[in-house]
Amino acid sequence: MQPEPITKYAAFPLVPLPSRQWPSRTLTRAPIWCSVDLRDGNQALAQPMSVEEKIEFFELLVRIGFKEIEVGFPSASQIEFDFTRRLIEENRIPGDVAIQVLCQCREDLITRTLESVRGAKNVIFHLYNSTSPKQREYVFNLPKEEIVQIPVRSVGQLKRESRALVEAGTHLRLEYSPESFTSTELEFALEVCEAVTDVWGPTPTEKIILNLPATVEYATPNVHADQIEWMCTHLTRRDATIVSLHTHNDRGTGVAATELALLAGADRVEGTLFGNGERTGNLDIVTVALNLYTHGIHPGLDLSDLNAIRDVYERCTRLEVPPRHPYAGELVFTAFSGSHQDAIKKSLAHQKAGKPWDVLYIPIDPADVGRSYRAIIRINSQSGKGGVAYVLEHEFGFQLPKLMHKEIGRVVNDLADKKGTELSSADIRDAFQREYLERRSPVALEHFKTTERDSTVKCEARIVFDGKPRSITGAGNGPIDAFVKALGSAGLPKFDVVNYSEHSLGGGAEARAVSYIQIKMERGAAFFGAGIDTNIELASIKAIVSALNRAMRPNDDV
Repeated sequence: MQPEPITKYAAFPLVPLPSRQWPSRTLTRAPIWCSVDLRDGNQALAQPMSVEEKIEFFELLVRIGFKEIEVGFPSASQIEFDFTRRLIEENRIPGDVAIQVLCQCREDLITRTLESVRGAKNVIFHLYNSTSPKQREYVFNLPKEEIVQIPVRSVGQLKRESRALVEAGTHLRLEYSPESFTSTELEFALEVCEAVTDVWGPTPTEKIILNLPATVEYATPNVHADQIEWMCTHLTRRDATIVSLHTHNDRGTGVAATELALLAGADRVEGTLFGNGERTGNLDIVTVALNLYTHGIHPGLDLSDLNAIRDVYERCTRLEVPPRHPYAGELVFTAFSGSHQDAIKKSLAHQKAGKPWDVLYIPIDPADVGRSYRAIIRINSQSGKGGVAYVLEHEFGFQLPKLMHKEIGRVVNDLADKKGTELSSADIRDAFQREYLERRSPVALEHFKTTERDSTVKCEARIVFDGKPRSITGAGNGPIDAFVKALGSAGLPKFDVVNYSEHSLGGGAEARAVSYIQIKMERGAAFFGAGIDTNIELASIKAIVSALNRAMRPNDDV
């Protein structure tokens, strides 16, 4: 990097727009969406999609609900031409879907592109040429006047040569892009767009699409919004124009630039699923669409099975959606931080049906996009008690009392530290079972029986203590009290039961009961135990044995 002062780079010039309106506006509706996955996205792949893969991808886009799909650059290669023809000849294009074809402003390419769409019902013919100062100087070496004439001639040719196509029943619309719009002087970009519009002659019912691309992202999103608002307010036939956006992500702000430009008056958005595209990528339509959804605006796209959409995308493009990608990434509905896990658990408990979604750290209900709460909590050494309790409850049905959360959280975190990796749900369940349900030392319960007489419960039990079998008896005001007194008479450490809770695990006649009991030893240390049995009484007795075994394990203060 160049040391200060930096002379190699300069700030992008601002737009003189003192009366800008977009900062005080609010989005209230979704834009027109156009997917360019099959063209812009496809050309950015190291291994472009095969025809069969493009067909599968096209059908995915149709299922999602795209009504405008750029299918390719038919004049660029035979494969692109053949794919377009196959879509048409095999009647794969629904009647309400328009295919978009890209074409440079060149006479032979326009003729070839028109051949490719013969027989299609709805076509958007997308013409473009570069207009920025550096393109004019370095690439074309032409003055502004001649740059304007390039699209003017091409639109005139298209209008003439498309008559037969239109007469045969094709609904043809024009889209024009002054390529590198954001690097072009606004006055000149307007001049070119007005000249093209003059030739095409749109009406409020048959509008022209003026696509204003950020071919390379140079400016901050607010400057991009100013550029779009400037154009929207200076176009003489705004009511006959659909203003379209096509942002890239060179500065990492393609989504923000698009959202602000929609506030600035744009009507339409071009982009790709998950942002695939040249260099750092195109606009990510999934992100913008779901951002709208989380603000109460239906995007008009069906993203309710995001996992399936991601599967097709990854298979056809051979790209992977990053684990932290908004909404679709594997880890975006997870929480490793203990405080986050606890907040998620508590806010989920307060979420009421029919009320606005308001869950901490999760801006969208994962179920709305086909994701599962099962993936929300991931456990590693940084996790907290709330996350562990959440997994045990929502994955396995164990509704641990709140006071027990800290204990099990410490147990699981110790395991995660030891393993040095994230723990699966099964790892957490197994740790809980080992710690609470499977302990048989130093006390093992072999038999338990109660009898009741005159409001007093008597118990008879057979235990193994330090490897020696013992028969014990006791009496109390209930089975738990009787068993505690029986254990005390056998010389085991004194303790009191301080907390008790239980619930059923599963349903039906074969449902098991789970008991959680906390005991307090004479020296003040407290320990939870857990027990499971089809008999609720026996489940609580097992929980006492579990807690006692945890209290009497080596190195614990009893």
